[in-house]
Amino acid sequence: MTPDRTLNWNCPYPSNRSPVFAENLVATSQPLAAQAGLSALRQGGNAVDAALATAITLTVVEPNHNGIGSDAFALIHDGATLHGLNASGRSPASMTPERFKGLPQMPTQGWESVTLPGAVSGWVAMSERFGKLPFDALFADAIHYARDGFQVGPKTGLSWRQAQKDFRHYKPFMDTFMLSGRAPEIGETMRLPAHADSLEKIARSGGEAFYQGELAERIAADAAQHKAALTLADLQQHRCEWVEPISVSAFGITLNEIPPNSQGLIALLALGIVKHLNIERFEVDSADSVHRQIEAMRIACAEAAQHLADPEQMRISVEELLDADRLAQTAAAIDSNKSRRRPATLGASPDTVYLATADAKGMMVSMIQSNFHGFGSGIVVPGTGISLQNRGAGFVLEAGHVNQVGPSKRPYHTIIPGFITRGTESLLSFGVMGGHFQAQGHLQMTLRVCLYGQNPQAASDAPRWFLLEDGRVAVEPGFAPGLLSDLASRGHELLTNQPASRFGGAQLIYKLPKGYCAGSDHRKEGLAAGF
Repeated sequence: MTPDRTLNWNCPYPSNRSPVFAENLVATSQPLAAQAGLSALRQGGNAVDAALATAITLTVVEPNHNGIGSDAFALIHDGATLHGLNASGRSPASMTPERFKGLPQMPTQGWESVTLPGAVSGWVAMSERFGKLPFDALFADAIHYARDGFQVGPKTGLSWRQAQKDFRHYKPFMDTFMLSGRAPEIGETMRLPAHADSLEKIARSGGEAFYQGELAERIAADAAQHKAALTLADLQQHRCEWVEPISVSAFGITLNEIPPNSQGLIALLALGIVKHLNIERFEVDSADSVHRQIEAMRIACAEAAQHLADPEQMRISVEELLDADRLAQTAAAIDSNKSRRRPATLGASPDTVYLATADAKGMMVSMIQSNFHGFGSGIVVPGTGISLQNRGAGFVLEAGHVNQVGPSKRPYHTIIPGFITRGTESLLSFGVMGGHFQAQGHLQMTLRVCLYGQNPQAASDAPRWFLLEDGRVAVEPGFAPGLLSDLASRGHELLTNQPASRFGGAQLIYKLPKGYCAGSDHRKEGLAAGF
């Protein structure tokens, strides 16, 4: 028998996870965080409390994909109405195009890639408007794991090793997230004491310490030391925003997304095109169905690359882009037998956490937060554990572009929570992590569950296609060989034998007449759990 210390942590066989049924549910990418959400529910909290306890704990136990310095978005169905929250940060007021003169593209590391972190403001806003538990109670599990330690999961551990290479020149990062200069091993206990201290300050102050008090001052001081754009005034002026979700109806349901600067618009554009392609005539995994989905996504990505930005900067409105007649005309131009290859030139990164929650009284939450590229910018504010996102990399340098970098602007954002309603009733809280795959995952999950009737776990387990930035299409194992040859004959350049991490990670909770059914992606190390 092999000793535990030399176990092989690979999982070489296809997952056959079971759907999970319960009256209260949490689904996310890390088991300890899911348990934190369930703990909040058992203490009398609602789905929002569960979402926040989960999200806060994820900053500790999955820091390679999010952190205290993240952005966040949420869709919350209170049992009667769907609400949207944009907790993404703007660029600093002095982040002008001139700062980047002569560069070929926006930096992806260092202070020049940092925008204002919005997640903490989102936690506060959600708790104040909808929560039942005291705000500081939501931090208990996160602080415990940061202070006393947690064992690093297998997929988290692999990502951590890459960060050791990517950020080896950033001393505060190495001091915070490495053990004597190395990444923690899979299964090894990791402690983040500075992280615990910062979470305690945020919990006690109701978030004020992060934007107005001690932590804000330490962030601003480190920025000033490195001659960065971000200032204390920028932090003090940050506000998250409650927003009206945008939507497209098709196949008897409505897909709801956060409006720009989020890329949820891409999913809506694609669904709005697909609805005109008679896709319901074809089998779920047929070449006819998949070809039409891919071609709709090519158009949606091209539209977004041209028009999607901070809504204050967009020259064509969301309403115009989603106009039903416009989408119908666009759909009519798709050739059912031939691909019109075009690139999907959008910023990509698979590093995100997503969670869905639901409670017995009918409240459901879809929430996502991310540092963008792995641990983010590589900037960790000394002594705080706060890793800052690199969302500034979402801007472009092209003069006159709607998404050109500039002062006090929100950049194009990849992270999106999804929510499906039927009439006024909630139906599905879901999301699919994975950079610009997310909108593509939203389309695929929507069709699998709501058109083809697959249960959440089956929809998650199913093989996926992924339109890459260069126009090629990555496909997972599991599709029939005949489908691949058919797609190739229509002009799609296919990539096979791709890593599972390329195809994101889904979490889904579906509302039944009594209780819920959830699925959790085998491509992640998380789970769906409930009671």
